Amino acid sequence: MITRFALFGLLASFFSFLVSIGASGQTSPSPGIETEVLDLRVQELMSKLEMTGLAMAIVEDGKITFAKGYGETLSGSGDLVSADTVFRWASVSKGVAAHILVDMARKGELKLDTPATELAPTLKLPPSETKVDITHLLSHQIGIVRNAYDDKIESGLGAKEIRLMLEGLPYQCAPTTCHTYQNVAYDAASEIVQTLTGLPYKSVVQTEVFDRFGMSTASVSYEGLLQSKSWAKPHGRKRQIIDSVKPTYYRVPAAAGVNSSIKDLARWMVAQMEDEFPGAVSESEKRQQALQTPLIRTRREQRYINRRFGQMTNAHYGMGFRVYNYQGHKVVGHRGGVEGYRSLILLDPEKRSGIAVMWNSPHYQPTGLQFEFMDQLYDLPKQDWLKLDDKS
Repeated sequence: MITRFALFGLLASFFSFLVSIGASGQTSPSPGIETEVLDLRVQELMSKLEMTGLAMAIVEDGKITFAKGYGETLSGSGDLVSADTVFRWASVSKGVAAHILVDMARKGELKLDTPATELAPTLKLPPSETKVDITHLLSHQIGIVRNAYDDKIESGLGAKEIRLMLEGLPYQCAPTTCHTYQNVAYDAASEIVQTLTGLPYKSVVQTEVFDRFGMSTASVSYEGLLQSKSWAKPHGRKRQIIDSVKPTYYRVPAAAGVNSSIKDLARWMVAQMEDEFPGAVSESEKRQQALQTPLIRTRREQRYINRRFGQMTNAHYGMGFRVYNYQGHKVVGHRGGVEGYRSLILLDPEKRSGIAVMWNSPHYQPTGLQFEFMDQLYDLPKQDWLKLDDKS
């Protein structure tokens, strides 16, 4: 006789199986991730936090095995989030700019040790005897105060106009000696791409990333979001609707301009994993190794992790990606946030497995999903990283 509990488990497993078929177009055996458990955790999260919408995708051994939407695109609308609903990547977008420039260097079209100001004329840095090259730019090692002039982007000024003002700022540290996170300055990467190709940045991203990796819902513009067939509207806490999407950070497209569905974010994540066959280093592996090599320690990031999530150590930044140690394993990822949206990816490039999550509210608790995934991937004891059982 089948108990109600056993029947529930069978139905959950069958549902997860159906979702995985829809996400990847084919069945794929799981090496150990209990997607039905993560699915139920998200459902509980959505209920307890009064969240509006969220989408999650899981990649195992280089294949998308799960992709699903939860909640609504707009609170009270009845318009459900699906695996094809478009969200904003926010700062997860930085990896795209780095990917393109490293790929150009691989093809011999660019040298990464070129001074960034040579190819981005509007990037005016304070006087220094130290050369700030493209690698330093993509790893946030230019030394000026972190998040320099984000307020001016938010007030409506254009990125190129603001970059001309950077030379009046003080250095927080000598260039190349510390990590100071940037948006306006980092977007000089889009100017470098335009200088080298003679094409708009979004056109290069379309051909070199979106078309190449089959990311049919992805775009790099405010208009691209609004023209999406299904897109998640921004919200505050307790499902409070934000009247409109602010176009501000689309003015720094290399730093925060990408939109896509969760399935396309998962496709992007797959593209950042090692090739299927080990041995001779392929051209794509050379690119991935360049992007994912720890270049500068991120002490501020490590302090944040220590306060909230103690499992990750040795926090560094590569080029467009963050790099950590998770219980003895190298993991790579990024988080992003703009008003009304949050996003994250975290992956193990060796195991070719990872998780992507996007949601249209400012809650921080969904970031715990990445750790619940990693604990499953490494067969570690399960913990309540979502803090759903927290009585405090």
